Amino acid sequence: MRDPQLCVTVVGRTMEELRRARDAAAGADLVEVRLDGVDRPDAAGALEGRLRPVIVTCRPRSEGGLFDGDEHDWRKMLLDAITAGADFVDLELRASFTSELVRLRRGRGVIVSSHVFGVPPRDIPERIRSLRSSGAEVIKFAYEAHSLSDTLPLFDVCAQEGRHGGPSQDHVLLAMGPSGTATRVLAGRLGNRWTYAGDAIAPGQMPVATLLGEYWFRRIRPDADLYGVVGNPVAHSLSPAMHNAGFAERGMNAAYLSLHASDADDFVRFARAMKMRGASITAPFKVAMMDRVDEFDALAAEVGAINTLHVSGGRWRGSNTDVFGFVAPLKGRMALKRTRAAILGAGGAARAVAVALKREGADVLICARRSEEARDVASLVGVKAGIFPPPPGTWDVLVNATTGGSAASPMEGVTLDGEIVFDLVYSPAETPLVAQGRDAGCWTIGGIEMLIGQAERQFEVWTGAAPPPGLYRQAVEAASAWKTGVRS
Repeated sequence: MRDPQLCVTVVGRTMEELRRARDAAAGADLVEVRLDGVDRPDAAGALEGRLRPVIVTCRPRSEGGLFDGDEHDWRKMLLDAITAGADFVDLELRASFTSELVRLRRGRGVIVSSHVFGVPPRDIPERIRSLRSSGAEVIKFAYEAHSLSDTLPLFDVCAQEGRHGGPSQDHVLLAMGPSGTATRVLAGRLGNRWTYAGDAIAPGQMPVATLLGEYWFRRIRPDADLYGVVGNPVAHSLSPAMHNAGFAERGMNAAYLSLHASDADDFVRFARAMKMRGASITAPFKVAMMDRVDEFDALAAEVGAINTLHVSGGRWRGSNTDVFGFVAPLKGRMALKRTRAAILGAGGAARAVAVALKREGADVLICARRSEEARDVASLVGVKAGIFPPPPGTWDVLVNATTGGSAASPMEGVTLDGEIVFDLVYSPAETPLVAQGRDAGCWTIGGIEMLIGQAERQFEVWTGAAPPPGLYRQAVEAASAWKTGVRS
């Protein structure tokens, strides 16, 4: 089985913009040029001076594109592309002229595609068989996934075809949307001729830098051991960049995915079907996953939440590395015994922070907008509940363990007069709370420190060895630059 290629989709309002984007598609094996968004589309002009193979596509609105013209103009545009020597043209299965153009090309250089939005179809194998009967060189089938489980039929179809000698022709099968990331990254496991990348031109499509730099797409083998970060939302996570760098550095045949689950049971179904070896558990599933593992360690039991899943010998084992990740950067700055600590939030991260600080001998307050939740967590961990926001003069260390904080400080309008402000939110690198703490003269710690610390310990849980020193920090800095568009 050949390695899947990388196809970069480009758009532009003018032909000049389109050609410029086409030629700037670094890292691409081929480029899909989308004529449906161009003011005055010119199929021959889209191919002029091309540097690599080109797919010409003109997608109608009914299939998720922008083309509003009639079928005559649609057919002429794609026929012009064929005449001008396009490497591939993408034809919709439903178009009345598709069979004609397939016969004209005898299938060569033709992609016949179908896109389904809304509810995922129940007859996926039948739809794929219908596409295969078109006679095209490549078929493409894409549908919108609303859960991880929605993607499993594609892996099932490919496994069944593999048991019967493989597919009759090349294909690209993918699930659109944030829950479909696995189908884009694991193109080799699906037997896809290529995978698509681009700046969110289709739902769930990711930039080239993300696919190559965070997921290490070029090194993923079909039989790779699977790991991932599960959450909702989860696309912002920097964990794929860290752990895929760790696997690559150690020469391991493993891949780490971003898994947007609809709920904890959705992840469980996906993980068992895909025989995953481990996972990072993030919000909002850290507590819910406690009931879905076979066993968990004493620290996870004390926290009441897990952030790490390790599958060994068929058993699911839960643990919590957040405690280590949180304490490590703090202990380098101050002695924590008898320190007054106020924690904002009452979720799984707040529990881990409370346990960590209590173990170090700090006097801990849980402060949440919902006072009953603060009392519940405080009772569980064995600390006290306080008011939200904690007033001046009541803390030495302030920790933001809420999922908010990227856009506004949870302590806005409140004087910060303690020693250390620690914000677990890591995007942006300087959150409003960190900026507020710095301006008030406090020591500040960003969430990147905890993120790296807990991830390094996770890698050790899964592999038995720590990642090379500094590797995860380098990976985070590079990924942060890609996500913000900053280049060093």
